[in-house]
Amino acid sequence: MTPQPARPERGGPETASVMDVPPFKPPLVKAVFRDVTPMHVSRSAAWAAASVTRTVLTEIIDGARRAAAEEARKKLVPGDLLSAIDRNVEVEVGSKWYDHSPTFRGLTGVRYDAEGVVVPSPRRSRSRKPSAVVGAHRFEAGVRKLLRGRGVTAVPAMVRDLDGIASVFLTDLARDAAMVVREGGIKRFGTVALVTPGEPAPPPPLKEPLLALSTRSGDGRTIGRDDILAATTIQLFGNIRQRALTEAREATQHTSVG
Repeated sequence: MTPQPARPERGGPETASVMDVPPFKPPLVKAVFRDVTPMHVSRSAAWAAASVTRTVLTEIIDGARRAAAEEARKKLVPGDLLSAIDRNVEVEVGSKWYDHSPTFRGLTGVRYDAEGVVVPSPRRSRSRKPSAVVGAHRFEAGVRKLLRGRGVTAVPAMVRDLDGIASVFLTDLARDAAMVVREGGIKRFGTVALVTPGEPAPPPPLKEPLLALSTRSGDGRTIGRDDILAATTIQLFGNIRQRALTEAREATQHTSVG
């Protein structure tokens, strides 16, 4: 019989090398992209998008895990998610989900219209067309796999929030990737840098690998891996952006283009 590959030990969180297969499968990624754009999504683009989403969710879970550990818990609760985002602004992604989740209610602030009338929170859509919010449950299996990989479990409300954040983030990533293809690169990329008077100006915000993503070549009908990487530079910033780009490149090293 053909020997089976060794399973990772369950004694602790899995490392990136062990988690070489993203928990969000390419067919799921392509289904999300189909909700956003009719463009073809290459296989390497689907793997890259899955990898970036995994990186983001892993960072959020790790932050929540540290918050839970301070209370000697291994089961994550929504409060741990709030702590993770509060401690690390880099993981504040998928914000469209916040209006749909009781976890974030009261934190996004009361909104008023032009006449000063309070705008009620949006209700769940009854549309039959899938959306980032309606289709969030599709991510549950991948979220639970990530939680197991980090050595924790989560209450249903926490799983629901991670589902929603993953769904909204990937949907936003798909929209930006489609925009990159349509516009032939990143046309609206920008970074704000804070400078203290009397101190030298910071170095240019974009390093050479990121500058290379600001323009693209190829047809205007296919979203490729580099389009996902370019969209990642729009969606993320700081250390998590660099880690997501690095891990996505590694995940697609041996992936065919088609």
